[in-house]
Amino acid sequence: MASSAPQGSVDPLTAKDPAKALTAVASGFIENVKRNRQSFFQFFAMTGILLLSFRSVSQKYRIHDLEEDTAVLKKEHESLTDRMNKIKSDLLHQASIDSTGVFASRIRLLFGDDKK
Repeated sequence: MASSAPQGSVDPLTAKDPAKALTAVASGFIENVKRNRQSFFQFFAMTGILLLSFRSVSQKYRIHDLEEDTAVLKKEHESLTDRMNKIKSDLLHQASIDSTGVFASRIRLLFGDDKK
């Protein structure tokens, strides 16, 4: 059975030397890029814009999540502050019941209260 390729030419893709095959593929790719240079630039520019858009959307959702976390933390801070003030007032009330006043003065000293 006869081959369709002429006797002297060897197809670089089916050649036994992988370096020659790789060189042939690379040179073919480079020639294609040279012919369609504007299309490749447009493709890479659009790819860059698309990736930046994905990053922007990702950052938008991250900012939204962080704002929600901030609101939750503020509420938790307010709750803890209210609990601390309630505990402080309850301790001061309990200390005021003591007839000697030693406990009350010690509590006021700990809390930094100058009120008597």
